[in-house]
Amino acid sequence: MMDERELLVLGLLMVQSQHGYQINDFIEKNMGRVSDMKKATAYSLLKRLDKAGYVDVTIEQEGNRPPRQVYTITPQGEVYFLDLLRKSLGQMENLTPQGDISIMFMDHLPVEEVTARLQERHAKVVEYIDMLKSVPPHAQGAGIDISIQHRIALLECDEHWLSNTIEGLKNGTIQF
Repeated sequence: MMDERELLVLGLLMVQSQHGYQINDFIEKNMGRVSDMKKATAYSLLKRLDKAGYVDVTIEQEGNRPPRQVYTITPQGEVYFLDLLRKSLGQMENLTPQGDISIMFMDHLPVEEVTARLQERHAKVVEYIDMLKSVPPHAQGAGIDISIQHRIALLECDEHWLSNTIEGLKNGTIQF
């Protein structure tokens, strides 16, 4: 299984050399909608990519500020990035979406409680869809925008399924 977090970090370095704070800041502000990577994870990935020869690390000193490490993708890293990109674009994994295990066992609860929990979930899905739809277009390339559109499409499918399931539980066409 491929680690898409490596793809994310190397992709950011394909744009320009950056220090760790810049990478984490960009991920937090711009990629939080498509990645849940934590700061510590980004730093450990950068160390691993440096050790593998995919990035170079230099020390930068500005005035009285503490020195910071600047990461630059190497030619070997560019080849690795393109290989990861090609593999990821063509890959399909059969992942179990969060909550699907609980759906398998929902008939152990009263139908009214299941309906109420699914309505809570439905409201959260709708709220998240609305938030994603309010994201302004990204300035650099269409990739991030397309990724957000993909996430919206998946969530809209989940919203549709939830609506139908809730309705079926309420009108009795779905019974335990």
